[in-house]
Amino acid sequence: MISITTAELNTLLATFIWPLSRILALVAAAPILGNPSIPVRVKLGLAIMITILVVPTVEKSLPQIDPSTGIGLIILLQQLIIGVAIGFVMRIVFVAVEMAGELIGLQMGLGFAIFFDPQNSGQIDIIGRFLGVIASLAFLAIDGHLMMIALISQSFATLPVGPDAITNITFTTLANWGGEIFKSGLQLSLPVLTALLITNLALGVLTRAAPQLNIFAVGFPLTLSIGLFVLALSMPFYAPILERMVYDGQSLMMGILNIRKMNMP
Repeated sequence: MISITTAELNTLLATFIWPLSRILALVAAAPILGNPSIPVRVKLGLAIMITILVVPTVEKSLPQIDPSTGIGLIILLQQLIIGVAIGFVMRIVFVAVEMAGELIGLQMGLGFAIFFDPQNSGQIDIIGRFLGVIASLAFLAIDGHLMMIALISQSFATLPVGPDAITNITFTTLANWGGEIFKSGLQLSLPVLTALLITNLALGVLTRAAPQLNIFAVGFPLTLSIGLFVLALSMPFYAPILERMVYDGQSLMMGILNIRKMNMP
């Protein structure tokens, strides 16, 4: 008959629960992996599979603390925060792309074309949805999902499980990274916004020169056509910007996790 003491059971639970909580938080918060359209069972199965592969490399560095105590619960909360922080960094990239699409759509007159976005469980216009799909495909093309899995696996060596894993510097860095939404969003939308600004100025001059002209009948199809044309011309230049944003996010995550060099799987 096999008998397991309470201390041995707590050790087994701590060995699995703490790494699982960090990995599961990443899977829930990360783009693509955390998409609500993916079944919860698939996300949970992926997190458990990664945890099973990671546990043998980290079980010796885990603290000998009862997970049901106050300190154990604090460690569990910290693991959740670390996983969410890693996913949050990369999600900022997608929010910046969608913001660029919303700015473009509003200037083109497509602000009324609203779709439901399952990624953020909210509404987004058609241009933002389109650029979000392009960003998702580019993210998968450069193996961004594998980067996040490799980062979370290596984070247990550089940021081991313990009560002193999170500092105020981490939260300050994440808060500053939020400014990337406005910076990159404006950078992506600037070509189309510039073209539409020139178009609106030309329409304003034309309205003053010919007051009898119906500006609503002419302006909307003109701004829509020019916006789509400039957006199509700008698409080849979006890929390097998206790639730079993803690698900047990766560098930020490596800095938070104290990883100097990451080996891709």
